[in-house]
Amino acid sequence: MKDRFSFRQFDVVQEGCAMKVGTDGVLLGSWANGGHRILDVGCGTGLIALMMAQRFPAAEIDAIDIDHDAFETAHRNVEQSPFSDRIIVARAKVQEWQPIHRCVHDAQTLPLYDAIVCNPPFFINSLQCPDNKRTVARHAETLTFSELMASAERLMAEEGEISVVIPVEVKSLMDEAAILVGLFPHRICMFRTTDRKPPRRVLLSYTKKPRRMESEEMVLGDETYRRLTGDFYL
Repeated sequence: MKDRFSFRQFDVVQEGCAMKVGTDGVLLGSWANGGHRILDVGCGTGLIALMMAQRFPAAEIDAIDIDHDAFETAHRNVEQSPFSDRIIVARAKVQEWQPIHRCVHDAQTLPLYDAIVCNPPFFINSLQCPDNKRTVARHAETLTFSELMASAERLMAEEGEISVVIPVEVKSLMDEAAILVGLFPHRICMFRTTDRKPPRRVLLSYTKKPRRMESEEMVLGDETYRRLTGDFYL
């Protein structure tokens, strides 16, 4: 498997990291809304954090992961990128995460996030893989949808938004987790690998306040896909 991916403005080395660079991460990093403060949950290689930094030049980004090797990989990729002054990488659980105060003058208030992005664990009630790192990265035992949405509700600003990418078959579980903590669906994008196949992945976003629902579909390689990812792929 390829250990280095070169994008237009940064490189991603993934050796030693369980969550490899893939279509899911590229989709989310291209599609998610941003803001001045962004949190990347389960950052893996740091790909999505780097993509958000490229798309939102004024953003300050916190990228967290519970796995030590993922933390080290993401930290190395961020340090070697042109966005190292705007991304902080930390080893932490989102369930326990407290936003970092980047300015001492802001220390009296909790610096909530305008945007949260997450390519979450989604294997539920399935056999765990023998590689423990893959288990942590891909099984919902380490971060349930309910825990993710509760954390998002706690950490997001009033006008904030959380965006995720998941398999279509678990969409109802994510919707339920969001509704239970008082979040509202805002954007949805069904993703197909070909025109002939049913949607394989779905991109979803949720907000604290009701907004007009936005819906679209995307096929790998179509005009929408090329428009979203064109600033990244060489």
